[in-house]
Amino acid sequence: MFTRSPTTKKLSSFFHSHKSHFSTNIVGEKPVLVRDFIHSALYDPKHGYFSQRSRSVGVLERSIKFNQLEGRKAYMNYLDKIYKRSDISWFTPVELFKPWYAHGIAEAIMRTSQLSVPLQIYEIGGGSGICAKGILDYIMLNAPARIYNNMTYTSVEISPSLAEIQKETVGEVRSHLSKFRVECRDAADRSGWRDIKQQPCWVIMLEVLDNLPHDLVYSENQVFPWKEVWVEKQHDKESLFELYKPLEDPLIKRCVEIVELDKNQSVSIAKSVWSKVFPKPRRCWLPTGCLKLLDVLHEVLPRMSLIASDFSYLPDVSIPGERAPLVSTKKDGRSLDYNSYLDTKGDADIFFPTDFWLLERMDHYCSGWMKPHGDNSTKQGKKRRTLVLDTSAFMEEFGLPSKTRTKDGYNPLLDDFKNTKFYLSVPTHNIK
Repeated sequence: MFTRSPTTKKLSSFFHSHKSHFSTNIVGEKPVLVRDFIHSALYDPKHGYFSQRSRSVGVLERSIKFNQLEGRKAYMNYLDKIYKRSDISWFTPVELFKPWYAHGIAEAIMRTSQLSVPLQIYEIGGGSGICAKGILDYIMLNAPARIYNNMTYTSVEISPSLAEIQKETVGEVRSHLSKFRVECRDAADRSGWRDIKQQPCWVIMLEVLDNLPHDLVYSENQVFPWKEVWVEKQHDKESLFELYKPLEDPLIKRCVEIVELDKNQSVSIAKSVWSKVFPKPRRCWLPTGCLKLLDVLHEVLPRMSLIASDFSYLPDVSIPGERAPLVSTKKDGRSLDYNSYLDTKGDADIFFPTDFWLLERMDHYCSGWMKPHGDNSTKQGKKRRTLVLDTSAFMEEFGLPSKTRTKDGYNPLLDDFKNTKFYLSVPTHNIK
């Protein structure tokens, strides 16, 4: 079973009716890059999707007792009741499977951490704080007392309202408060991190990559050079249009280079022949927001270990291009998908599949181990050890699958998340 919003990532009931802000309001007289348009469509304080629904993150009143449910039908019926009660909320896997999802992540961290130094954890986009609380609970109950007593857990959260919710969630256990803090800021902004931290640490990103801004590049056929795509509003018109410019943006150029690093001459020749016979335009979505975030993290946390989970594939995507997003909203209690990202009106989520092969390459690139063309510097970063696991494989290795299994053996955590993966990355000097 493939999962997608809103049935897994954001299982939601209908949104309250409201007057939508047209996306043209976030494009002024001058055109903007696609990543800036997407960032505004999602995070703009007045018009952005998450800004308008900053309190929509679902929080279950109690953990689901999976072993008391007969099977899949009973589980879906139970969820249906929850969604009707929760009004506008949506639920993440870490919430649906609390505390077991967070406990699996905590176990993975404990197995690969240097326990001779204080444990430091950073979480990017902590949602309701249920992951932080679950990890702190697990370490308090299962690790030596000195590990829990000396650890720190920092949430970097862009939403002020979610930051407050996280404090309330973690604060349910009083001893956690001395170890937990929230920094309300954009994790991709270098200035917010201040000094470089040389200590080993962990960075957690759960369903963060899919909402990071992406850029779009376009080519008239398989061999013509890429052009960067901009979004512009024509005078006296409400509609938005794409504008194609020569590749000049440094972040886009770096991302294109990483994507095309392994292309060889024989492939280029084959494409040249093929394009003459069957010429067609190309569109490619680039995770420039992820590249920018990894750049910052590797600079300020050079000894970090990383654990991220996200969608590896999204079904029913109608927007064209490689790694294209799903743009979805709710209307009258029904899911509505847009055919163009330009049609968003501040009421739609824009989320992308994660190319885990590309994520690994960007990780090596930003760490300094993989060098761009023309970089002849002698400084060389250390190669990182990376691992990509299906969610089911990750939870079978580090979690307790028996806790999310129903009476007839059906296990939604293992059976319903076929299109999600975990990415683990650690520096070589952090491995025993």
